[in-house]
Amino acid sequence: MSPTVDDLRNEIRVAVGRYERVESTAFTKEALAAVLDAVGGDAGGAPLPPKAEMRAGIRRRVAGLEDDPEAAARPFRKADLETLAAALDGE
Repeated sequence: MSPTVDDLRNEIRVAVGRYERVESTAFTKEALAAVLDAVGGDAGGAPLPPKAEMRAGIRRRVAGLEDDPEAAARPFRKADLETLAAALDGE
């Protein structure tokens, strides 16, 4: 059985040193900043930039993710999460 979106988000959170969440939630700004840092980007410190800006930075740095402003405006989809999790695992 393939992992759920929640499973993938938690796998990504753990890979970047964040904590797993029991409930189903999208990434917080802090979690997105940690992911961006893990893929070699810079969230710019505090205050954190908007989520869409951080998602766009992640999309630019991870091969296989669509670098499109419209895609960055919405939360990551399951295929995006699978690609991101694989990139963080070093695959």
